[in-house]
Amino acid sequence: MLSYLYRFAIYFAGIIVISYGISLTIGANLGVLPWDVFHLGLAKQTPLTTGMAMILTGVLLVGTTVVLTKSIPKIGTILNMIFVGVFVDLFFNLNLVPSPDEPMFQYIILLLGILVLCFGSGMYIAPNLGAGPRDGLNLVLAYKTGASIRLVKTILEVSALGVGYWLDGPVGIGTVITSVAIGPVFQSSVYLWQNWIKILVPTQEVGQHQKV
Repeated sequence: MLSYLYRFAIYFAGIIVISYGISLTIGANLGVLPWDVFHLGLAKQTPLTTGMAMILTGVLLVGTTVVLTKSIPKIGTILNMIFVGVFVDLFFNLNLVPSPDEPMFQYIILLLGILVLCFGSGMYIAPNLGAGPRDGLNLVLAYKTGASIRLVKTILEVSALGVGYWLDGPVGIGTVITSVAIGPVFQSSVYLWQNWIKILVPTQEVGQHQKV
């Protein structure tokens, strides 16, 4: 039980860190990741806030995954679905997100956002408490169709980008930079946190939880 609480604390902290990383990439105003192009475009065309658009999208994606798998999502998936959007709105409402006008500082904020986002992603993946709504649907569709995870991920992201652009979401050089840079930084963060969690949580107990 104690090890689960440790993993849960790391997971939830990861959600907060991810949310701030996303907020920074938005605040840089250079263009955002494909899914965030969709979220921001949806928010621009409706009364929804950015966070509410994220939550609504997450509910639809998790709902689709539940229908396809006929299984109940893990607690981590539900928390990710709800709280990333909540914290993104909170950070903006509290004016904790810098939004510089000078290009040099915009790029600095963008790169900082990528690092923070990837660091948080490692935190939420390493405890193994459930995939996020988008990752979960990606895995299920790949399994159901027999296509590669990379292909399904590409199709979903290109679709989100296309619809988001149509909704007037922010596409720019930042969209390209984040899409290219996040992969290797993300992998390094996951590797880092998978090793750190062995130190923070007893190795034997981690293994037992992963077998469940």
